[in-house]
Amino acid sequence: MKKYSLIIVFVLLFYLSPIKSLASKNLDIVINEIAWMGTTTSANDEWIELYNNTQNPINLDGWILRTGDGTPEIKLSGIILAEGFYLLEKTDDNTVPEIPADLIYKGALSNDGEDLKLFDNSGNLIDETNCSSGWFAGDNSTKQTMEKTSAGWQTSKEPAGTPKAKNSEQNQELRIAEVKPLLTYASGIVFNEILPSPEGPDETEEWIEIFNQNNFEVELSEWKIKDHKGKITTYTFPPDTKISPLGYLVLLRPETKITLNNDGDGLSLIYPNGEIADSITFEKAPLGQSYNKTPSDWTWSNNLTPGAKNIISSPQNKQEPFLTKKTEKTEDRPQNIEKQEANIALSSKDSNYPVILIALIVAVFSTGAVLILKKYIDKS
Repeated sequence: MKKYSLIIVFVLLFYLSPIKSLASKNLDIVINEIAWMGTTTSANDEWIELYNNTQNPINLDGWILRTGDGTPEIKLSGIILAEGFYLLEKTDDNTVPEIPADLIYKGALSNDGEDLKLFDNSGNLIDETNCSSGWFAGDNSTKQTMEKTSAGWQTSKEPAGTPKAKNSEQNQELRIAEVKPLLTYASGIVFNEILPSPEGPDETEEWIEIFNQNNFEVELSEWKIKDHKGKITTYTFPPDTKISPLGYLVLLRPETKITLNNDGDGLSLIYPNGEIADSITFEKAPLGQSYNKTPSDWTWSNNLTPGAKNIISSPQNKQEPFLTKKTEKTEDRPQNIEKQEANIALSSKDSNYPVILIALIVAVFSTGAVLILKKYIDKS
């Protein structure tokens, strides 16, 4: 009996040892399929599938599957078998009928996209699917899932996808038929003016203005605007949205649901293919002023011009007190000069008194000398 117990312990140690040693290699476990749109039964029936790429079972205790904003954050547990699947179902085990879940989680995936990251129990990033600008595949209307392939991602062949099974294969004819021409999108669509801190309620009076720099109309369907801070929101332009040549398009907060944070925020204008068309950041917003694009930079202005050409406020003349003071000094100057000239004249007059006195004395003595000399001559 003791011999058999030792054998069992040895087998268990041998079986579990690769589970620990292989757990932290990149892409050993991958995010394999995502039903971000729910199912035909309910949009709330979301699920996520992981796949083990290795030939060894891996212990998932302490692993975390997290979205970019941290909601949801799913703590994993249990073992995923070699080349096996691991199914996470939202809320309850009825999400995928007749297929038991490996884990039940809480939290919802945004239909606008998420950045999903898988970490092992040491905090190492094992896999990431960054769809923060929009899901790569899947169909919300038909409830076809987003499946991983060797070439990237695809929309599942059938609604509901392939939970805990090999992803769907589409025949060559279907793939050729689904090939779409490479789409290009117009440049020159830019943010032009925003109002983050209106004098009225932010909830109703904030707005975003974009401008078409082109001489032709541009279709904006499926373009997106996304803010950068706080509760991040993505607005998708509805079908048939167009902006006229050299025209403006003003989007109010009640329509976009985007909050422009008064203490600083940013915006990205995103093409349907996920590339950035334009972006803007701003610091603390002054009350009642809009942020305006200029030929060289951005600046705040008291003149709000939604749907029209920007008007930048002229700076107020802050030199007026200085000029007034300077004028006063100029007016005082002649008086000072007159006083100085008067002082100089008085000073000059004072300095002439001794000279005049000496001259008078010399004149008196000279006259006296002449008189004495005359009397002396007469006597002779």
